[in-house]
Amino acid sequence: MLALALVLFTAPALIAAAPAPPDGAAGPGRTVEERVAVPGGPGTDAPVELDTTLYLPEVTPAPAVLVAHGFGGSKASVDEDARALAARGFVALAWSARGFGASTGEIALNSPDHEVADARALVDRLAGMPEVTQDGPDDPRVGATGGSYGGALSLLLAGTDPRVDAIAPVITWNDLGQALFPNAAATVAPPLDTPARGAFAADGVFKRGWAGVFFSAGLGTPAPAGVSSGAAPAGAVPTGVAPTGVAPDPTCGRFTAEVCAAYTDAATTGRLSPATAALLERSSPRTVTGRITAPTLLVQGEQDTLFGLDQADANAREIAANGTPVQMRWYAGGHDGGAAGPEVTEAIGTWFDAHLAGGEPVDPAFPHAVESGLRAGSNTTTGRTVVAADYPGLTGASTLTTRSLALDGDRQVIATPAGGSPAAITSLPGVGAALGSLGSRLSAVAGALPGQSARFATPVLDAPLLVTGAPRVELTVARVPGQPAPAEAVLFAATSEVTPDGTRTLLGSAVAPLRVAVPADGTPATVTVTLPGVVAPVEAGNRLVVSVATTDQAYAGGTDPAAWAVAVNGGLTVPEVPGRTVTANTVPPGPAVGIAVVLGLALAAWGTGWLVRRRGAAVAVDRPDADPLVIEGLAKTYRGGFSAVKGVTFRVRSGQVLGLLGPNGAGKTTVLRMLMGLIRPTAGTITAFGQPVGPGAPVLARIGAFVEGPGFLPHLSGADNLRLYWAATGRPATEAHLDEALEIAGLGPSVQRRVGTYSQGMRQRLAIAQAMLGLPDMLVLDEPTNGLDPPQIHAMREVLRRYAAGGRTVLVSSHLLAEVEQTCDHVVVMHHGRVVADGSVEDIIAGGGAATFTVDAPTRAATVLGDLDGVRAVEIDGAAVHAELNGTPRASAVRALVTAGVDVASAGPRRRLEDAFLQLVGEETVGE
Repeated sequence: MLALALVLFTAPALIAAAPAPPDGAAGPGRTVEERVAVPGGPGTDAPVELDTTLYLPEVTPAPAVLVAHGFGGSKASVDEDARALAARGFVALAWSARGFGASTGEIALNSPDHEVADARALVDRLAGMPEVTQDGPDDPRVGATGGSYGGALSLLLAGTDPRVDAIAPVITWNDLGQALFPNAAATVAPPLDTPARGAFAADGVFKRGWAGVFFSAGLGTPAPAGVSSGAAPAGAVPTGVAPTGVAPDPTCGRFTAEVCAAYTDAATTGRLSPATAALLERSSPRTVTGRITAPTLLVQGEQDTLFGLDQADANAREIAANGTPVQMRWYAGGHDGGAAGPEVTEAIGTWFDAHLAGGEPVDPAFPHAVESGLRAGSNTTTGRTVVAADYPGLTGASTLTTRSLALDGDRQVIATPAGGSPAAITSLPGVGAALGSLGSRLSAVAGALPGQSARFATPVLDAPLLVTGAPRVELTVARVPGQPAPAEAVLFAATSEVTPDGTRTLLGSAVAPLRVAVPADGTPATVTVTLPGVVAPVEAGNRLVVSVATTDQAYAGGTDPAAWAVAVNGGLTVPEVPGRTVTANTVPPGPAVGIAVVLGLALAAWGTGWLVRRRGAAVAVDRPDADPLVIEGLAKTYRGGFSAVKGVTFRVRSGQVLGLLGPNGAGKTTVLRMLMGLIRPTAGTITAFGQPVGPGAPVLARIGAFVEGPGFLPHLSGADNLRLYWAATGRPATEAHLDEALEIAGLGPSVQRRVGTYSQGMRQRLAIAQAMLGLPDMLVLDEPTNGLDPPQIHAMREVLRRYAAGGRTVLVSSHLLAEVEQTCDHVVVMHHGRVVADGSVEDIIAGGGAATFTVDAPTRAATVLGDLDGVRAVEIDGAAVHAELNGTPRASAVRALVTAGVDVASAGPRRRLEDAFLQLVGEETVGE
């Protein structure tokens, strides 16, 4: 798990990239690799070497952009971003921060005297380059960008070096103390609202999960072999090259001794000591935001339990107070939700175009993503971008509105267990991107342990509500007479959406930790709690629930046994930001990961993302007369110009079993992937039951699919895999028709065995049964008989026929022509991305005119047929007469035979489907 967490943490801000190619190997210009010596810092004369890459555009001189990487990464992490900036005409400079990659030195957490000083030295270097546009002596025209660790560095650099002309920090912090010890001294203004207030303890609640990931990333970056790591503070042993007979300190890795001591103190005490607070303050952009004059684009993720929306909001407020231009963007991702997409990369490029290259001014609008994937009452992995006129957190903004919702305020008693265990699980730091949007649903279940959580619900909403920002609630916390209690309560407040059937979704997968001083005389403490900032659409008919829990495994909570009486004062204040929808798109779903009481299931489930891609609970209203599937002019052209599908048009009607045929490379699977919303078409339309189909379309809830091979959790049984899959859809268990699906699988007692022991055929049958869960109105199967033996194929044939006979529709892609001929009643044949035949099986087979007649007088029948215009190649075969009719209707041939006194027992096409197929696509294509 730690390995995955580190991968997600290193460079989550922009586009992940492979290591840089050799010098000059790619891009519009060329690259220059160089090691740059910078001062080691106070108290040492030993320099540090930074490993840098300079990306030059085709035309110079040009403005420059410093591109900083995330914590645990290196310059290779931002290679693609630097190349994209060079392609826009900027000189880009990327480097590995001290303590990372091939750079020397020790990690000082963006210290002004270390990492920030290094960035200023790189600006000095740009000032001496003829390739860089200069605004004056020793003053290059330069911007800075980066994600997370690199984003904070961009802010700290802009606040200490007035030569910086524009910045674009992504998913980063304002106050590192507040980020790692939430509600410590309440110095951060939460988003779109007012600060939390009340009887909070001064040292907050330690975010030990994320802090541990942070620190472990530094342990895992050894200094390059044979390169000095630079001088360490007094008493510390430099890492990388240790004095003879002295080994590097394995407990500190490449951190400075000061940072190592701060983490050790926090991890062992769970408290924010004055020394640690001072260290974190030194690395906080809030110390310099009042001096930032460089136009600032702030990008923050809506799925981020490390640096929430409140951190970006605080940066925006403080920088805007200087009169500095500020724009805010929120996107559907973050440390828990994955990297930003191309729209963010484009926005950053446009920002630098405007403020470094004299481009068009940037619209001050506030774009934010609205994701509605696997939320309460919906399994549709879709999203849209909503744009408000301006960002409500800035002075003079007018777009913020609030809505007050009543809460049932009865007092509830909750307990802190001894040792703080078992603890609720609301997030897995660093693994949220792998959980995808399913994590918020599962965390709502694992985050509500019996006896440890109080819940206060709103009435059922009579209209949809888009929560945009941080809800706020006032709580009272009191001791329970006669029960043990320490001087303070450590609690975790959160907001969930609850459907009428009780399905809960934890908004943002995040909680607001509170360390509340509670009077010993029984008087309740009153606190106003700012809940996690989120963007969450809440459906009409659902409720919002405020929960207050005593444990959370991501934090260092209370360990003394205690009982607390918790109540709410008044209602829940919910912020909204009205705006207009400008895009509707797919939010790429992360792999579906089940969270059980133990974390082993999460580890085993990372590779099963396809579980949640294809099923939704929201059912679109269709036209009663609409065909199940209509495809018109469908095309798909990939990057590089390859056209996999070209103008495909066909329709599937109710009750049909349609076979989609074609040689390898014909485009069949591409069509199915577009039908299931897995990829977007380049052109054309797909409608199912009268509703448009695309990534995340609600009508996909009516389609069951098995495309591109099965994938299951190998340590679970077949039956448990089916149950888990259905549970992930959030639909009631009664709608699964699990018994029918298990009967379809035909695995017998093997359905209780671990899937890891299954043969390919057994996995195939289980996958088809999974596609049939819920008895969808249309079933889409790609090569369903692969790995099945003849009896199983025969059984599958009967299953598909019966399925369609009930009024449903089946679409089968297969290369087994004999099976298609016996199973399907309609066929679409594709070749080189186009439809070359579309019709009933009988019509396709008879397309060449070959017919066979069973008669009582074969010789006379042959004569009669031979005398008909156009008929040729008449051949007698026992009681059968074969002939090529060449356009003569078979009915006319039968009429001629009967008129001549020949009794006709049967008349039908002579060819098999295979013959027709080979004629349509050519024998040379078979086996391609």
